[in-house]
Amino acid sequence: MNIEQIGLIAGNGKFPILFAKAARAKGLKVIAAGIQGDTSWLLRLFVDRLAWFKVGQLRNLFEYFQLNQVKRVIMAGQVNPKNLFDEAIEFDGEFQVLISALKDRKADTIFSAVADKLKNQGLELLDSTFLLKDYLAPKGTLTRRGPSLVELGDIEFGRDIAKSMGSIDVGQTVVVKEKAIVAIEAMEGTDQCIERGGKIARKNAVVIKMSKPSQDQRFDVPVVGSRTIKHMIRSHCRCLAIEAGKTLIIDREKCVKMANQAQICIVSC
Repeated sequence: MNIEQIGLIAGNGKFPILFAKAARAKGLKVIAAGIQGDTSWLLRLFVDRLAWFKVGQLRNLFEYFQLNQVKRVIMAGQVNPKNLFDEAIEFDGEFQVLISALKDRKADTIFSAVADKLKNQGLELLDSTFLLKDYLAPKGTLTRRGPSLVELGDIEFGRDIAKSMGSIDVGQTVVVKEKAIVAIEAMEGTDQCIERGGKIARKNAVVIKMSKPSQDQRFDVPVVGSRTIKHMIRSHCRCLAIEAGKTLIIDREKCVKMANQAQICIVSC
C-alpha cells in the first residue's frame, strides 16, 4: 500500500500515540484529529499536525482531512461512550443525520456508520492494526506464572461467553470466578467491568477479553495495557486471558513486569 500520509482519529489511552510513533517510524506524515476530553495532549509530540474537535463535529472533521489532502484514515483509542447521552454536547447536522438513521446504538453500528460517512467523503478507513502487527499478542503464557487448573477451567468457560457477547456486540470482556459469570462488559468499558467483577468476586477472578467473532479490524479492536493490569491489581483479579493474534498489547514489557510482581498470569490463547 503506497501511503505518504495518514489521518488519525484519536481517542483516549496510549493506542493513538503507539500508532503515531509507528507511522512516523515508517516515514508517514500523520494528520491527527483529537477529541476534546478524551485524547491525550501528549499526542502532539508524535504527529505532524493535530487539530481538536468536539464529539459530534463530523462536518468539521471531514473538512479538516480534506483540507490536508488525507485519503486514508485510522481510528485508534476509545471515545467515552457517555458522550452519547451528555445533553451538553451539541451534534452537528452531519452527526444528527447519522444518529437518527441508526437501527441501534451498539458500538459496531455506530462505527460502521462513521466508516460509511468517511467513505462518502472520499476517505478510506483502514485496519487500525496494519502498522502494529508486532504488538498483537503471541500465543502462550506471557508471565512467569501460568494458569492453575481452576483458572484454565474458567478461561475455557469464559471464552465461549465472551465470544457470545461479542457476537451480539454487547462487549468483549467477561469476569469469571469458579465458572460463575460475575461481570460482563457493556458500554462502560473493560476497566470498569474488571472493577465491578472484582467487587463481586472479592479475589482470584479471571478476566477474559476476546475479539468479536466477526471482528472488523478497522475499529474496536481488543486492546489491553498497563492500565488493565492496574485495575486487575486493584480488584484482586489473578488471571488475564486474551486472544492470540487479535489483541493489541500496549506497553507489553511493563504489563508483564507489573503482572509478575502481583503474581497475575497473562495467557494468550
